Amino acid sequence: MRLDCEPYAAQLEVWPKAGRHILAQFDDESVVVYQAYNAAIGGYAAAHGRFGGGFSFSRMSWVKPNFLWMMYRSGWGTKENQEVTLGLRLRRPFFESLLAQAVPSSWDPGVFATREEWAREVGRSSVRLQWDPDHHPSGAKLDRRAIQLGLRGPVLDAFGNEELLEVIDLSPFVAEQRAALAGGVSALATPRERVYLPADPAVAARLGLAAADPPHGTHQ
Repeated sequence: MRLDCEPYAAQLEVWPKAGRHILAQFDDESVVVYQAYNAAIGGYAAAHGRFGGGFSFSRMSWVKPNFLWMMYRSGWGTKENQEVTLGLRLRRPFFESLLAQAVPSSWDPGVFATREEWAREVGRSSVRLQWDPDHHPSGAKLDRRAIQLGLRGPVLDAFGNEELLEVIDLSPFVAEQRAALAGGVSALATPRERVYLPADPAVAARLGLAAADPPHGTHQ
């Protein structure tokens, strides 16, 4: 399978403008997340459909379901050791489990009554949660927040070896769109993303997900 793509300008019309949202490409069975690596690690994963070679399972590894956040982080594939962009198609139940297990990277009094309670949960959990400003293709910060998830321990092992349905080397696509962006966003295409809602409303509430903007056209 390949990723479905749409013009950036068309997607902009249906994306929420502000608040915490999980933007992702997904279907009934899978959710796509992104990572960027050097040629050795990225090439191994693309060739074998799993992680290995120089990939470290002893460190926390962060995944991002939002393509443009990944492009901001990697400089559109130009930063050192981030030249290979991978689209990683995960089993959807596994992605749901990541959201359910995720503990914020910093204390959120709306979720944990005390810092001590939060610190205990951080120590127990294998999934870390962070909300960051989403970014325009130019790199400018937006009011919308984007999620990233840090994986470690047994969860990282499962991610790297068992829960991947597909590993796609997106580096040629990234290079094409980086060149297109030089002429402005009108020619830019990005992977098709829509607002993703966890199956369990309690998980959505704990993540602090915002309601989508009122539709003006075909909001989803």
